[in-house]
This record gives sequence, structure tokens and C-alpha cells, in this order.
Amino acid sequence: MDEQITEEDELTLKLKPSNKIITWPNFVSLIRLLTIPVIALLIDKGHLFAGLVVLAISALSDALDGYLARTLNQITKLGQILDPLADRLLIVFSILALGFANIIPWWFIIVVASREAVLAVLVFILAQYDYGPLPVHFVGKTATAMIMCDVPILMISRMGTSPLFQVIGHIGIAMAVWGIALYWVAGLIYIRQGVRLIRHEIKNQHSALSQGDKATNSVQAAQLENRRGTDK
Repeated sequence: MDEQITEEDELTLKLKPSNKIITWPNFVSLIRLLTIPVIALLIDKGHLFAGLVVLAISALSDALDGYLARTLNQITKLGQILDPLADRLLIVFSILALGFANIIPWWFIIVVASREAVLAVLVFILAQYDYGPLPVHFVGKTATAMIMCDVPILMISRMGTSPLFQVIGHIGIAMAVWGIALYWVAGLIYIRQGVRLIRHEIKNQHSALSQGDKATNSVQAAQLENRRGTDK
């Protein structure tokens, strides 16, 4: 499946990431990271309305840091790591909290956690070849958006017991199934991209070793010819 680049991604790619650490976008991303345990704790303790408020602030910060990075030309290598990291941690911790609150079944958590574990191993392997995070695919963006929208829907479904809230709960579970399915589809796309990069690097290493062996053999052959000429 080919990578599709939006106008927003194209603008981002034109701006070379810097090694700066202290920037406004990174500060906003840090704030979002700090809200994650707060959201999870509020959900677990049953303070769903307060959790929704903090979740809304976190979602706004997600849009804000990207806007600031492009507008202020403050795209950094650290920011390229913090932004997707914050999104993944928010999803994992929110789903964990929903599981502990018995709002979603535990198999949801296992499916999401297993995907993150597989991708964590892939990122670690890619790092050995000096690769950073893989570019975000539109399927991954869609899956993340669906899950992020689904978390407040599931929280709202537990704020009442009327048939309306039960319908909202069913809608939330349906969205969760679709969101997690897309989440894994995106994961398979990332795995395919990563495996392709790893194979390319292994092929280059083998080619370099082969060329090195040929060069060594050529030098040895030249030395042998020189010795023969000297003996004559």
C-alpha cells in the first residue's frame, strides 16, 4: 500500500527538523503527556465529567502543537518523537482506565497492547539501523481519531442509566471495534514498511561486504603479480 502524503505532511517535510529541545510545540506536547495519567486516574475513580474536560484539553493541545510547529518553523526531532508517543500513551492509558472501570471488555486492552508491543520491537530494531519513527499513515491517523473520539463516547455512556445512554454505549462499543481494527491495519502497514527498510539495510550490508571481499581479493592478486615480477 503506497504512502499518501497530505498537504499538511508535505509542508512538514519541507521544514528540516532541528535538534532544539526547548520550543513551544515541545512544551505543549509535554503538557499533553502530563495530562495522560490524570485522565486515566479520573476515569478509574469514576469522575467521568472531569475526565472529559481534561481529555478535551489534551485533544486541543494535540492540534495546537502541530500548528505551532509549522507556523513558527519549530519542527524538532524531539517533537517528532513526543507527538506520536503522547497519542499512543493517551490511547493505551485511556483504554486501560476504561477496562479497570469495567466500561470496555479486557480483550480490547489485550488487542491494543499487543499491537503496541509489536511496534515497539520494530522501532527498536529500526533504531539499530539509525532510523527514526516511521511516517504516520492516513489509516493510522484515522484509527487514532476514531479511538480518541470513542473514549469520550464510552465515558458519556456511563453517566446515566436511561435507554439513551445504553444506545450511546452500544455506539461506543461499535466504534471501538472499528477503531481497533483500523489500528491493527495501520500496525500491519507500519510492520510492512519497517520490514522493507530492514531488508534493504541487510541487502546493503551484504553488498558492502561482497565489494569489500572483491577489493581484498584484487589487492591480494596485485600483490601476488608484483611478487612474481620481482622473482623474474
